Amino acid sequence: MRAVVQRVRRARVAVESREDAVSGSSASDGDAEPDPSSRVTDEVGPGFCVLLSVGPDDSEATADHLAERIARLRVCPDADGKMNVDLHQSGGSVLVVSQFTLHADASHGHRPSFVGAASPERARRLCDRFSSALERLGLTVACGEFGAHMLVELVNDGPVTLVLSSGEGPWQADAG
Repeated sequence: MRAVVQRVRRARVAVESREDAVSGSSASDGDAEPDPSSRVTDEVGPGFCVLLSVGPDDSEATADHLAERIARLRVCPDADGKMNVDLHQSGGSVLVVSQFTLHADASHGHRPSFVGAASPERARRLCDRFSSALERLGLTVACGEFGAHMLVELVNDGPVTLVLSSGEGPWQADAG
């Protein structure tokens, strides 16, 4: 799994109508409100916006471990303004948005390959598992609409942005 974790003041996701998604016409160019032809599906106040991608070798254990890792990240400000508090302690919530393009390989040519992403069925199941794991950890979770063309709006707080990958680093779920 790969995740881009952004600390936000607020974030929301809207689903664009199929016609607007195909034509590229929408008011998503910075307007305060989403295009009238789109519908806001979910939103959060202070917390995290997590863009999540699932790889073909990811498992339920990977989803659970990544959710716990993100929930315990101490990147929220304490009383002194230092990044020393996790999301639960800060009272924040999480907006989870599935984004298979995080598994893109753009190392050859100009058109990225997405063969490194999991099948849609597997990705949907593990994205749901990830969101449920965050809820089991006591967090309020909002979600985008899997497989839809979404408009994600957020106000990045800090900015604080972290890129995590279950396939790299010492916290890999399958590491012994």
